[in-house]
Amino acid sequence: MPDVIISGGGPTGMMLASELRLHDVDVLVLERDAEPTELVRSLGLHPRSVEIMGQRGLLDRFLAQGRQYPGATRFAGIDKPWPAHLDTAHGYILGIPQPVTDRLLADRAVELGANIRRGQEVTGFEQDEDAVTVELADGQRLRSRWLVGCDGGRSLVRRLLGVEFPGEPARTEWLLAELEVTTPPAELASVVDEVRKIHRGFGVGPAGDGLYRAVVPAASVAEDRTSEPTLAEFKTQLRAYAGTDFGVHSPRWLSRFTDATRLAERYRSGRVFLAGDAAHVHPPLGGQGLNLGIQDAFNLGWKLAAEVNGWAPPALLDSYPAERRPVAADVLNTTRAQSELIDPEPGPQAVRRLLSDLMEFDDVNRHLIEKVTAIGVRYDFGAGAGAGAGAGTGPGQRLVGRRLRDIALSRGRLYQLMHRGRGLLLDQTGGLSAGGWADRVDHVVDVSDELEQPAVLLRPDGHVVWTGADQQDLSRQLRLWFGGAA
Repeated sequence: MPDVIISGGGPTGMMLASELRLHDVDVLVLERDAEPTELVRSLGLHPRSVEIMGQRGLLDRFLAQGRQYPGATRFAGIDKPWPAHLDTAHGYILGIPQPVTDRLLADRAVELGANIRRGQEVTGFEQDEDAVTVELADGQRLRSRWLVGCDGGRSLVRRLLGVEFPGEPARTEWLLAELEVTTPPAELASVVDEVRKIHRGFGVGPAGDGLYRAVVPAASVAEDRTSEPTLAEFKTQLRAYAGTDFGVHSPRWLSRFTDATRLAERYRSGRVFLAGDAAHVHPPLGGQGLNLGIQDAFNLGWKLAAEVNGWAPPALLDSYPAERRPVAADVLNTTRAQSELIDPEPGPQAVRRLLSDLMEFDDVNRHLIEKVTAIGVRYDFGAGAGAGAGAGTGPGQRLVGRRLRDIALSRGRLYQLMHRGRGLLLDQTGGLSAGGWADRVDHVVDVSDELEQPAVLLRPDGHVVWTGADQQDLSRQLRLWFGGAA
């Protein structure tokens, strides 16, 4: 019997499988599709997701397959440069098509020993006090201690749990495709630039291999969301917005997406969790969807592994929904705002011009870019968290709840120390100890010109839970996050 079954083999599911395998958790991934999809819904990784790959020693693989675009993400497409000195060592968008991201994450999960079964569709499940029994389309019944639904916006796991998915239904639909064009590149670019002055949800640009990626508003929201658009439909909409269909032909794939915005009321029910699009859907503005799912998995993985391995402190598993659901709610709020700001009507465009003026102020620009790139996320650990930093709003206290960027140390860089997915005590004093937790927490004595605090305690996901120099305070936080001392 596996410890954890993951329903869904997309980026969220594969990231979660890898995180669990770092802690020797027996993982089975069940993916309905027999072959990986070629559909390119996401075009890149944001700085926080790039940091995650660095924390797990995967960044070189992703950099080799992608291209760095400094300051590429724009809030609602408003053309402002990123503020200087963002709190990250990776101030760029990593352009990389989703199928490549999917493959790299799947390869990593397999390397670490995850069992991945493609062409295996989950059709039902039931849970009791001890385990979850999962039913497959071919009649198999598999038993596991835990189940995680990473099965997308139409999640069967969520529906069978009876978890409500409130929000707004689709008002607008877009058609998306990779295909060939006959219009010369310079002429195509000129027409697209002109159309985008009014319709910011329109675009046609090179996708590599002689193909172009095209997106255009649909005539209406399709009743059957599972049906693919036709090439004729695509041409009709291109002509409606651009006056030409650019001679598009030979599509590699065609798809559709909407601005539906929904958030699961619960991320956990007993032994079953939701992550990624199964827990939240929103418009693709800002490219946050895939990144949000990867970050869900990064938060849940070490906590679920701690429960499986028997050392999780009370309420650790419940901190997953407590931390990640507010983050998703904020992303939904941000994408709602961006959707309004790209509306060509006079009212939204007036607000857009006003926001563009406000983004001239560094604090406003920084706040919005940190939202979109997720480097501004700070978890609320409640009263008493990080008490060693002292009360108030000093540098140490402000750091608690945030992830620590990849700072330079005297003997390398911080993220090089986090590849195994363990907690980390970075001690600049040399006088502290995590001895009772050595099986879960690495104690590194080193110094950094980029760290003002005498010592910091990091969770496996890189978020700071304590700063200071007092051993008693440190031991309290170790027990709170890593259970009892061995």
